[in-house]
Amino acid sequence: MKGLELSKAYYNEYGKKMLEEQFSDIVDKIAVGLMGSGSECYGYDDEISQDHDFEPGFCIFLPDESVIDEKTAFQLERAYWKLPKEFKGYKRSIFSPVGGNRHGVFRAAEYFREKTGSEDGRLNLQQWFTTDDYVLAEATNGEIFRDDSNLVNDIRKNFMSMPQDVFLKKLAGNLLMMAQSSQYNYNRLLKRQEYAAAQLAVYEYVRSAMRVIFLLNRTYMPYYKWSFRALRSLKKLSVTAEIFEYLITSGNEETVSDNKRGMIETVNSLIVEELLNQKLLDQEEGDLEKIAYKVNEKIEDNEIRNMDILVSVH
Repeated sequence: MKGLELSKAYYNEYGKKMLEEQFSDIVDKIAVGLMGSGSECYGYDDEISQDHDFEPGFCIFLPDESVIDEKTAFQLERAYWKLPKEFKGYKRSIFSPVGGNRHGVFRAAEYFREKTGSEDGRLNLQQWFTTDDYVLAEATNGEIFRDDSNLVNDIRKNFMSMPQDVFLKKLAGNLLMMAQSSQYNYNRLLKRQEYAAAQLAVYEYVRSAMRVIFLLNRTYMPYYKWSFRALRSLKKLSVTAEIFEYLITSGNEETVSDNKRGMIETVNSLIVEELLNQKLLDQEEGDLEKIAYKVNEKIEDNEIRNMDILVSVH
């Protein structure tokens, strides 16, 4: 059974009844669901995932103390931990897993502040450019089972509402990194027979290209170990996953490197085509560096447009 399915089933079997019977006066003010860093929150878990931090459980999110006081929050915590210790053959952990509790009772504002730096999902300009995409992916993945007051749903919507100018800046920066790593550094390193460094250039290219593709799909790229899994499930340009896998797992001897150059240009062409389809580029262009600056010029806000084009790349 998948972890998210287990979590939802556990909530429906025990959590829902507990909340509605013992906390009927506040149940419409809280949110219940599962999200975060675990593979189960993405639906990527398998048998290997069950060797740690895999258990029946869910998250209960509370508004601030002016709505639900500390005494009630404590009572909720006690009620949650009194739920059955085993469900469908899976046991709940007695101790907190590595990295802190993934299930239990949380103040919504504190939960999101600790994870992202923002309590309500409204990021300032600096936060948009410095917060890792995988962090935002963890704040918006999984599923919310119940949220009558939109306590959590509204916050998650804010995280998903990246301003267009921020989107363009991120896109431009990663397009430039693609250009530097593939159309410039890779070839020069091969000429110098610096094959290890050439492979690092390929890694940089693949990472930047993947970020561009996730941006073009208007979704956040998850933590690196799930990035290929997520890429394969995207609606646009998922075909690049197999190419990227070959690029980073093959060598750089002459016969192979010629093939890799061709694959890189194929990916670049696919991305250019998608940029044209989304009207982010006005005419076809093969030079990624020029494309990057053309995308940057589409930014309406003068302050953002005039920032270093790589301000969001880290």
